[in-house]
Amino acid sequence: MQMDERKFLILQAIIDDYITTAMPVGSRTISRKSGVGFSPATIRNEMSDLEELGYLDQPHTSAGRVPSNKAYRLYVDRLMKVGKLSNDERERMHDYMQARSAQVDGVIRSAAQVLADATRYTSVIVAPQLGRLRIRHIQLVPVAECTALMIIVTNLGIVKDAVIRIPNGLDADDLYSISRMLTERLANKSLDAVRQTFSELLRDADNNRKLMGEALRVIEKKIEEEDSSDVVVGGSSMLLNYPEYSDVEKAKSFLAVLESKEKLRRLMNRSGGMEVTIRIGAENDVPEMSDCSIVTAEYRVGDQASGTLGIIGPTRMNYNRVIPVLEFMGRAMTELLSNRKA
Repeated sequence: MQMDERKFLILQAIIDDYITTAMPVGSRTISRKSGVGFSPATIRNEMSDLEELGYLDQPHTSAGRVPSNKAYRLYVDRLMKVGKLSNDERERMHDYMQARSAQVDGVIRSAAQVLADATRYTSVIVAPQLGRLRIRHIQLVPVAECTALMIIVTNLGIVKDAVIRIPNGLDADDLYSISRMLTERLANKSLDAVRQTFSELLRDADNNRKLMGEALRVIEKKIEEEDSSDVVVGGSSMLLNYPEYSDVEKAKSFLAVLESKEKLRRLMNRSGGMEVTIRIGAENDVPEMSDCSIVTAEYRVGDQASGTLGIIGPTRMNYNRVIPVLEFMGRAMTELLSNRKA
């Protein structure tokens, strides 16, 4: 038994209806839809074939059918017609983020909220990895005897800081001079180039050798570490509005995943370099997400770094709405972050 045009048409109608209603779909419902043009008896036969082929499930004997994950995969690959955003929607989204674009974390937080509001699903955004970015500025600020606050600013305006030990006798003026020297020597350098420069600084340093060694240790640690603030969630409770998550245990499991930044980072960073990636149900390799679909897109910061934005929703997600929203937001974030002044 193979899929033919009639089966495709009926399956598409079933999926479209189920996405809207979340209710099992019967043959009479489909027969009344414009454009289908088949009798309930014909549709029943085709639905039986679709169930045998693995595209439909029947939750109860007397109920209609619901699409399987296999059906959603066919839908997004071959049947779905991707929608378009209106000019008004595009302007609202862009203006909302533009107003918060002074810092990269402001762009990311606002984008997460825009994504959740525009799709009515939970959004997750992973910031560009700092190890792929460049240092813009370093500042040492005295905080107590023999200690200073070291502030590292990247070319995106992401700030990392740590308290470090400093030699006796260094005052604010000395730290200012060292900060200026470090900024001049390290500005616009990647981490590998920073290591090379520090080897030269350590070789030439006399009294400040220990300080230089401590500074390099802090820079390496702060740039390479995975910070929980690098993963931002928007609309974490959105999915609880859908009947699929009315079960308390299922809702708890879902919320537990949202609280695990490491799991979210791993889920989001599996785009494989594709513009838009759609993973349905078990394709996510996380048991708690077996009833979810995750749609991700990439955004870039110039040619130096990239991050991921994504939507998590039920498998009956409104894909033809989610995809254009993600595509637009990916382009908007790339534009805002790449055009920021270094």
